[in-house]
Amino acid sequence: MHIYSGRKSASPTLTAPPLEGAKVPSTKERGFSLVELLIVVFVVLVVLAIAIPNIITAVSNLRLHSSAGELAGLMQQARIMAAKNNPTTPIAVYPVRYGVRNGAQIAYIDLNGDGAWSPTVTVNGVTMSEPLIQFSGTVVPAAAAPTAAPGVPGPYVLAGDTGVGSYDNTRVLAYTPRGFPCDYTAPPTCSTPSATYFVYYLTDRRPGTPGWAGVVVTKAGRTKVVSWNGTAWN
Repeated sequence: MHIYSGRKSASPTLTAPPLEGAKVPSTKERGFSLVELLIVVFVVLVVLAIAIPNIITAVSNLRLHSSAGELAGLMQQARIMAAKNNPTTPIAVYPVRYGVRNGAQIAYIDLNGDGAWSPTVTVNGVTMSEPLIQFSGTVVPAAAAPTAAPGVPGPYVLAGDTGVGSYDNTRVLAYTPRGFPCDYTAPPTCSTPSATYFVYYLTDRRPGTPGWAGVVVTKAGRTKVVSWNGTAWN
């Protein structure tokens, strides 16, 4: 007796032989040759050589401008505190000075007039630390105004000012109880109005040509930040 299982028998698969002269496709994928890899590496290196200096310059400029903005804010804080606290002792003004703390460059408001940053001072019966800022990265206060040497800008000139020249980093900026800036280089003298405006310059130790920025303080006490773009102050 024949029993039908319901299964179909698998029919054999017939494969036609390749035609004579026809290419049989390879089952392996083709990789990159050594020459192609070297070309890709070369292109990447060229792009990096162009991009990395521009990135370093952009980051350095950002740090420099940020530090100048913080310095301008500290100067305005000194002005406000002088007008609010009406200092008389131990000194009658609030100077802004520079120093080093924990290996970093700083600027601070010298509330007690001792010429150094103090973690604890008493002002009108209130104990506090002297306000300070820390400059970013390789940014440092310049020794003096730039000299217009090759690769270096000339001093910033405030348009419309009737004075002669400006006070730079070689002078000590201070604020009187009326909020006016004055030259405190030879204490206790700090006469107002100031004979001219102040420009405090910052530079950095970036590779290649250093950058420059400045904080301008007018004789009336207004503050603004300027930067050197390689050809002009703006």
